[in-house]
Amino acid sequence: MKNQTILLKNAALLVTMDGHRREIRDGGLFARDGFIEQIGTSSELPEIADQVIDLKDHIVMPGLINTHHHFYQTLTRAVPAAQDANLFNWLKTLYPIWAKMTPDDIRISTQTALAELALSGCTTASDHLYLFPNGSKLDDEIDAAGEVGLRLHASRGSMSLGESKGGLPPDSVVDDEEFILKDSQRLIQRYHDANPGSMVQIVLAPCSPFSVTGELMKQSAHLAREYGVQLHTHLAETQDEEVFCLEKFGYRPLGYMQSLDWVGNDVWFAHSVHINSEEIKIFAQERCGVAHCPSSNMRLGSGAAPILDFLLAGVKVGLGVDGSASNDGSHMLAEARQAMLLARLRAGLMGASLSGDDSAKLFTARQSLELATRGGAAVLGRKDIGSLEVGKCADFVAINLNRLEYAGALHDPVAALLFCQPGNVDLNVVHGKIVVKDQQLVNIDLPNLITRHNKAASRLLLD
Repeated sequence: MKNQTILLKNAALLVTMDGHRREIRDGGLFARDGFIEQIGTSSELPEIADQVIDLKDHIVMPGLINTHHHFYQTLTRAVPAAQDANLFNWLKTLYPIWAKMTPDDIRISTQTALAELALSGCTTASDHLYLFPNGSKLDDEIDAAGEVGLRLHASRGSMSLGESKGGLPPDSVVDDEEFILKDSQRLIQRYHDANPGSMVQIVLAPCSPFSVTGELMKQSAHLAREYGVQLHTHLAETQDEEVFCLEKFGYRPLGYMQSLDWVGNDVWFAHSVHINSEEIKIFAQERCGVAHCPSSNMRLGSGAAPILDFLLAGVKVGLGVDGSASNDGSHMLAEARQAMLLARLRAGLMGASLSGDDSAKLFTARQSLELATRGGAAVLGRKDIGSLEVGKCADFVAINLNRLEYAGALHDPVAALLFCQPGNVDLNVVHGKIVVKDQQLVNIDLPNLITRHNKAASRLLLD
């Protein structure tokens, strides 16, 4: 139905993340058919709409944007044999378990991950699904996501380089490259929507340098550019990967990507932990993006990405919770907090002085929230989300400040969102439609989903 309007008013503070980084007291917005038409103080807005939301005592901000995830991994959280492993051993432990997944497992895990994300303030999520056992397809994820109500950038991942050919994954979870490319084309033609406000976009995402061939990387890049879709892969996550690339290809990971024409404004890389100063310049010159995944990098002992160096060089950086078997959670506000704290820790370990005027080197709460909003939109190539501005999507979240975790911190509620322990959001609106209300999911029967999810996870580990 056209001309559906929504009015948000009386917010204690509305954080726009626009070009002026406005923070409007007694703020609000008016949207029609999912797009913002007016924004400002409540007194400046219309008084009537189809839906009026009074957000007294709430802080409102743009919906958070998750730039890297593996939804299916919610089924293998805290697996004992993988709890204390580095990346390569962690993968070798989990590949055989993931090989048992069914299409229904993909659907259940998708909704579990998106439910967590929605409750934590996420309105747009990019997922990287790169193995398709037992008849699974990316379609299973897309269909399941539509029921939750978040925007989805669905990455058609792939693995083609099995152990028998020198890759890391077992041959049982890799696919034929001709099939991968045909299926990628099918998905783009069927689902990709490049229009403003689109709810589904397709990304082509060969998994990593140690799980696909260079030829598949090249062909994927050619296909993506033919259709105007983005490219995504893991890069420079661990030192093991660096050694692998040097020994097998004669390049460091980023140099290998350059040799395959895998750099440009349409490319973003997950992690990018082990990147040197010269490579940071290349990221900036080629306009590549980075999905920063601090919790996963800490969990696997991979290291800390040079986020402040990236930003100072002008590199696009967003946040990713990464897979729920290497983070074991999907909480976007918590991830923003982790990014702030890890950047500060890295600065200290690198010898930065924190005394006197040098304290300005500390990564701020607002900088981290910007990664989770504007930064994520830039990484995903979206100009219609990431800030609250006229013409952009009505994607916003609200948190009641009269909560225990914010007691004593209302002198700066924006900073309090991260300095204090984050909880779930009270309201989540995507394209003008409520997804979370009063900290409860609107479209999903959560107790039933949890029961189904636990049953599926048990089957995978016990079979």
